[in-house]
Amino acid sequence: MNVNLQKAEFVRSAAKAGDFPRDGLPQVAFAGRSNVGKSSVINRLLNRKNFARVGAAPGKTTHINYFLIDGKFYLVDLPGYGYAKVSKAEKERWGRLMEEWFADNGLMTLGIMLVDARHKPTADDCTMAQWFKASGRPFAVAANKLDKLRKSDIIPNLARIRETLELDESVTVVPFSAEKGDGKQELLDLILKHSEERT
Repeated sequence: MNVNLQKAEFVRSAAKAGDFPRDGLPQVAFAGRSNVGKSSVINRLLNRKNFARVGAAPGKTTHINYFLIDGKFYLVDLPGYGYAKVSKAEKERWGRLMEEWFADNGLMTLGIMLVDARHKPTADDCTMAQWFKASGRPFAVAANKLDKLRKSDIIPNLARIRETLELDESVTVVPFSAEKGDGKQELLDLILKHSEERT
């Protein structure tokens, strides 16, 4: 699939299930903790500086944001979890929104779950991984902030992520650095492969 990644546009912010696009285009969903650098990863994939907003305070994505890439597929930015200082009612609203999105298994083509390469995944990360597994759709894990790790820690940390999230061999774990671009091509190849299969 030939895709012009520069041709990316913000389409909509979905606050309820009725707002989800259902036009049959592939949807690649990104999920991760509020401070894991999700916007930075999306910006790196698209070679754009500030395309997905990078908030100074984590947890700014409170809706499901859709970006259309070259008219061929959507990057879907799911609300960050586990950090944002928001009210209980707001957290519950996010939870319902995510449940509605995952419950409609006609939507997601591929899931990309972001974790921090430096740390053991949190309980929230484990819950998110379960959502992806339960969806029955393919997903991959991108371990971001690779540039902050010593070389000798990379393999053990990736093994710890796989073990903590209980990932089987079908789930690719991509070591990634939004800062330096490591892992970018591998993640893009996965996204394009699954998007092509869907079309």
